[in-house]
Order: sequence, then C-alpha cells, then structure tokens
Amino acid sequence: MVTEYNYPFSAIVGQEDMKTALLLNAINPKLGGVLIRGEKGTAKSTAVRALASLMPEMKVVNLPVGVTEDRVVGTLSLESAIQEGKRRFEPGLLAEADQNLLYIDEINLLDDHIVDLLLDVAAMGVNRVEREGISYSHPSRFVLVGTMNPEEGQLRPQLLDRFGLVTDVKGEQETADRVEVISRRLDFEEDPEPFLEKYRKEEEKLTARILKAKKLFHMVSYSKDILMLAAQIGISLHVDGHRADICMVNTARTLAAWEGRTEVIREDIRRAASYVLPHRMHKRPFSDEVLDWEELDRLCSGEDGGRHEKE
Repeated sequence: MVTEYNYPFSAIVGQEDMKTALLLNAINPKLGGVLIRGEKGTAKSTAVRALASLMPEMKVVNLPVGVTEDRVVGTLSLESAIQEGKRRFEPGLLAEADQNLLYIDEINLLDDHIVDLLLDVAAMGVNRVEREGISYSHPSRFVLVGTMNPEEGQLRPQLLDRFGLVTDVKGEQETADRVEVISRRLDFEEDPEPFLEKYRKEEEKLTARILKAKKLFHMVSYSKDILMLAAQIGISLHVDGHRADICMVNTARTLAAWEGRTEVIREDIRRAASYVLPHRMHKRPFSDEVLDWEELDRLCSGEDGGRHEKE
C-alpha cells in the first residue's frame, strides 16, 4: 500500500493571502467558503490539502466537475417508501462533507446549478432532499473551497457574490522565493518523512492556534463604530446589498480571534475588506475588479491610526 503524504501548510512559500483566507474558514466555516483564483502551479490544491492535515478530525472531500446532483445531495429510495413505508436515504457527497472540507477544483467548469446548490447548503448548514413529496434532511456543515484558473472561464457574478471570501494568487516573482519553492518541493518529493518531521512543530503550533481561535471567536466583540465603518465602506465603494457588510464584520471578528484578541479594530475591517469586497465591486465592461485601496485606507484611518475604537 502506497502512503500518501500531504505537503505541510507551514512549508508553503509566500501566498500569505491565500493561506490566511483558508485559515479563517477553518476557524469559522460560517464565513461562506473561499474561492482561490490563480494560474496553474501556484499551490492552490496543495494548500487545501495541507489545511486539512492541520485538523486531525478533518478530511478533504473532493467534488468532481462532472458530478450529478443525486451524487451531491444524495437520493431517497421511493421503492422503500412505497413497499416498506420507510424512508431510506442514500447519502451523497454533502453528507460525507459534514464537519470536513469540501474541495472543488476547477469550480468555474462545474454546472451553475450545482454551484448554487452547494452555496445554499454551505450557508444553511443543512442539506434537504425532496422527491415525490418525500423529504429528508441532515446536517452538512463544511469548509467550502473552490479553486479555478480564470483563463479557463469565470463564475457568473451571481454565484461569485455568494462566496464569503475570494483571493487571487500568482507565482512568486522574486528569484530567492522561487528558488525556495523549488528546493522545498524537491526535498519533499525526494524523502517526505524527514521533510514532514522538519515542519512538525510548526504544524502543531498552527493547529493549536486554530483551535484557540475557534474558542476565542465567540468572545470577540465589536463596537457600533465598527458597524458604521463597515456600512460606510460598502456605501463608498458602491457594493450592492448587505451581504458584503455582514461578511466583512464576521471576517474581521475571525481575524481578531486569529490574532488572539477579543475586540475588533479598524485594521481587522481593512484586512477583511480585501477578501470580501473585490469580487463584489461594481465592474465596468471589459475591466477588472479593482479595490480602491486609497479610499479604503481613508475610511479606516482614525485619529489614533485606527488602533483603538471609541466606546
């Protein structure tokens, strides 16, 4: 039997935004998942599998592009219901994904209906199956991660907006960083066990920090000024609806917990905005999504540099 080894999360060079977005969703699965966009070979899949390795109770459930709806949600046996008067549910991938990480590579190539269904279940935490007047439901709380190469097509804006966080990744552009990427990967492929041992303590520290942040999240508070700031950012940057505002505050709370704090500060909102807003910005035809950082910095700056909030 061939042993499969996952590359350590702490050994991934750079890609800090991607790693933070994944960690935030591990801490708080209710953020609504993360979509990672980027060119091939930028450690997207590696990071997803590495994240699951940090959480002993978590596994990666892969959802293939050509999957059918019944395989995703599960099926109800009508024959059992008619003949035996009992509902017999055949679980699908959403049942397997409960308390785990649901991973969809090339999510932009997945049928829109399936993507919409997944996002609904991710938001509600419950999968409901109805067939011919017979219904069945079960918990399905998971970390949803989609990866895609934008060169191969985009997600529809309506679906893109449903993802809590979005982050873009690119290959490292500094020679020293690229050399480190190559060196670490070759060492891992040559002999994975000593490589994993080298990063074991760092991995254990990350796991402990995630678990601590999970507990701390429920104690993180925010002031009315923070709510006003989130609203002002949404208005000033012309973001539709209120989904982004709510997600911005929840992401800021999760960032605070990750940093070991029990109160949201303005910098948390600023960082949260970088994940929550770019895919929800108004976009002109043939133009890219651009976050107005100058305006965001202006809104987030305070008399004391935004380090503390007024009571």
